[in-house]
Amino acid sequence: MGRIIAIDYGQKRVGFAATDELRICANALETVHVTQAFDFLKNYIEKENVDTIVVGEPRKMDNTPSESTRFIEPFVNRVKKAFPNIPLVRVDERFTSRMAFQTMIDVGLKKKDRQDKALVDKISAVIILQTYLQQLDIENERNNPDL
Repeated sequence: MGRIIAIDYGQKRVGFAATDELRICANALETVHVTQAFDFLKNYIEKENVDTIVVGEPRKMDNTPSESTRFIEPFVNRVKKAFPNIPLVRVDERFTSRMAFQTMIDVGLKKKDRQDKALVDKISAVIILQTYLQQLDIENERNNPDL
């Protein structure tokens, strides 16, 4: 079983998170400048066994795509073309930045540390990945109710 990598794609920075090979834990990897995102992903996939790529999908409250979609789609298309054998899944990323910020408060980070936007992006990627893992668990329970 391979890793799942999650991406929180922003206009300036991109946060990455990945599972362990058993897909038990979601771990923050790195935050890189948007211009380095594809190369980071490519290098990671060359080094690790990746089964799935999960990309956050920005949506408005009415469930329509947000304005940020126009920045993400070219990246998503490039990834699909470069890695056609790795499934790419989109996950609703509404509220992930707020959840990431709240997580930093909950763990007791000082105000100065909470202003680190790169850290927010990494935590957001972890939240996107955890959301996807929960969706997989729910799907497995539906398909295998006796387990």
